[in-house]
Amino acid sequence: MTARLSLRGVTRRFGPVAALDGVTLHVAPGEFLALLGGSGSGKSTLLRVIAGFEAPDSGTVQLDGADLFGVPPHRRPVNMMFQSYALFPHMSVAANIAYGLKREGLPRAEITARVAQAIAMLRLEGMETRKPHALSGGQRQRVALARALVKRPRLLLLDEPLGALDANLRERTGFELRAIQRESGAAFVMVTHDQAEALALADRVAVMDRGRIVQAGPPREVYDRPSTRFIATFLGAANVLEGTRTEDGALDCPGAGCTLRAEAPLPEEAAAVALRPERIRLAPEPGENTAVGTVEESAFRGDSSLLLVRMQGGATLRVSHAEEDGAPPPRGATVRLAWDRDDVVPLLP
Repeated sequence: MTARLSLRGVTRRFGPVAALDGVTLHVAPGEFLALLGGSGSGKSTLLRVIAGFEAPDSGTVQLDGADLFGVPPHRRPVNMMFQSYALFPHMSVAANIAYGLKREGLPRAEITARVAQAIAMLRLEGMETRKPHALSGGQRQRVALARALVKRPRLLLLDEPLGALDANLRERTGFELRAIQRESGAAFVMVTHDQAEALALADRVAVMDRGRIVQAGPPREVYDRPSTRFIATFLGAANVLEGTRTEDGALDCPGAGCTLRAEAPLPEEAAAVALRPERIRLAPEPGENTAVGTVEESAFRGDSSLLLVRMQGGATLRVSHAEEDGAPPPRGATVRLAWDRDDVVPLLP
């Protein structure tokens, strides 16, 4: 199957700074991809290159196998939804949605039919005559999405689409966005700095750092098996433990006061491993992949408590203790921690 979007070796420089450094990425038809990264990682620049607002210095951008070099933004079968929503304040909801179709010169009957379909899909019935100032944040977001989808793009680009919403509305609107993407059948590429948002909504996550895609894959795979220290600590909380690789491929970690063993021998270049807080449990007996420490802090988080445990070697581990496992140990308690081999993830430099 031909990829909906293909980027190969895309580079974009601003003076001495490489905002994009040889990016290669493929998006399948109907896929929801999240571009995740910190400020300055290159994710917004990549979105603008795909949309045609920035020209790459090198590399190719293709849509359904067709090269987009030299094709202006308004000629691409691609729409972009901005974080500000960019609605026209003097226009009604219906007029905002219809704007792009009118610019294309579509027949009035087709415009009316498409706008009605978009209003129904985004559940905006009864709001057709309202102006943007009379809408809530979530409603404005849905109008902007309707305006983007009404042109039936093969690819929709979303720049922090939920960033302007409060936490409760962001979660609810995120689920709606995912359902709308499935119903529309369009491929979505969403830029976000919110790790939880990317993990919850996307079919696939691409993590960017300093203009490069450093890891891409299904959310659970990238979360459970981060390849580098940056990804382990950026995508959720992780304990990063450093040490010396032993001859049999384990990691001797003085800070944790133990030797950590993974499912397979660690790569020779690995000098650190990641251990997620929710993978660590309390253990009654010593054994492989166990270590002793003292609880320094405990913070209640609803269905779990976050423990900060100072290990005998001086390192501090974050431990997520589920409420279903009983009351968490108090501050000052000596505890033995344990984890499985599969929970030890080698990190490359």
